[in-house]
Amino acid sequence: MSDAALLQTPLHALHLELGAKMVPFAGYSMPVQYPSGLVAEHHQTRQSAGLFDVSHMGQLRLDGPDAAAAFETLMPMDVQSLGVDKQRYGLLLTDEGTIIDDLMFVNRGDHLFVIVNGACKAGDIAHIQARIGGRCKVTPLPERALLALQGPQAVAALARLIPGVDKLVFMTGGAFNWQGADLYITRSGYTGEDGVEISVHQSRAEMLARALLALPEVKPIGLGARNSLRLEAGLCLYGNDIDTTTTPVEGALNWAIQKVRRTGGERAGGFPGAATVLAQLDGSQPATRKRVGLVAKERIPVREPAELRNFDGQRIGQVTSGLLGPTVNQPIAMGYVESDYAALGTEVFAMVRGKPVPMLVSAMPFNPANYYRG
Repeated sequence: MSDAALLQTPLHALHLELGAKMVPFAGYSMPVQYPSGLVAEHHQTRQSAGLFDVSHMGQLRLDGPDAAAAFETLMPMDVQSLGVDKQRYGLLLTDEGTIIDDLMFVNRGDHLFVIVNGACKAGDIAHIQARIGGRCKVTPLPERALLALQGPQAVAALARLIPGVDKLVFMTGGAFNWQGADLYITRSGYTGEDGVEISVHQSRAEMLARALLALPEVKPIGLGARNSLRLEAGLCLYGNDIDTTTTPVEGALNWAIQKVRRTGGERAGGFPGAATVLAQLDGSQPATRKRVGLVAKERIPVREPAELRNFDGQRIGQVTSGLLGPTVNQPIAMGYVESDYAALGTEVFAMVRGKPVPMLVSAMPFNPANYYRG
């Protein structure tokens, strides 16, 4: 895609002013890093606070008395029991039980607020409209920008601008006002750190971003550090670690499926691919592969799509994300292996430039999560 064809977020001019290196991403011109560089940005977020422009993400609302029940027919998550201003992780599934996209949704009382991945948003919105548009009103919100402020000092810094935001706990949200701009803020993010995501009208996004960057704790962070932070946190990148070839169980996302939607639950099944997903969950049809964390035993970065082999040199899987983790200071990766090799501590070998690099199947997250739960 040519630069001229790329979309721009409301913060595009600010990124250029700050000296960002811009790259095509999800159809947008996005900052991959600023002059301080990826590693410095990564440590800034782990130690203080970093501001991310994630306005390429898709935002939409579902309205109507049947919205929660309707949305529940698309995902294996409990939507109907979600409390007001509570947020949950969700998975849109194909009729085969594989993952169309992962998303976040919030019960805002009179509607559901949904955030989907930027590269998938057009397809996601069309899918939701086609499947449940007759049961609830599906309204895309392209006029809304999205900012993420992440790091151990993020919420304390933000609270000086927006009093009361520090009362939120992980995976809850609230409506706030800043200088006449209506905001919806959730205490969540994609880094493994405490922090928030802020939905704001595009006309006020740059003003808010400048106010946040004026706080001494805050610096701008690009896509490069966003990727290294989320990988250390053991979080999937759609298109790399999960996609329409993987089921939730293969993707090690069992934790996201509540008991009420599983076999024997009050509202078991009733979502696309339920027969496959429920059979994998209860073990009656075990998944043949699984997403695992991997740590290299040698200081050699292992990147996707490196092939994974067993001790006998047979192919058993593939790396889907990998890099040298700046905080953990060692090569880490995620990948899929045959189920027989998924146990913690299993040694496998990643092929890097023709050489087998020994790796151990390891627990995730690689870096301990720092979410604020109250």
